Amino acid sequence: MAHPYHHALSSVKKWGGTVDDYQPIHAWYDSSKAHSADFRHRAMFHHAAGIWLSETVFGPTITLSTGRIIPTRWVGEQHVREDLGFIPSFTDWVKAIRPEP
Repeated sequence: MAHPYHHALSSVKKWGGTVDDYQPIHAWYDSSKAHSADFRHRAMFHHAAGIWLSETVFGPTITLSTGRIIPTRWVGEQHVREDLGFIPSFTDWVKAIRPEP
């Protein structure tokens, strides 16, 4: 997906609520675009450790505008799967980096 808004729309379809309920989390995942404007920005948060980190930032659960409580990690897992098709480990990203001599 190209934009956090579209991820948030997908979250609304999955769990209810409004785009505003999910926008901060999806925007956080894509905030790494400020450092790298191509797909490599995903190496920063789009992995299992990034999903755990999002719980530290947003708390273990979020309460939707409807009152429903859902785990923050569900939102992170959805975001990463939509972008990559699976949830890699941080090591999966690092092993693709080739150090210069």
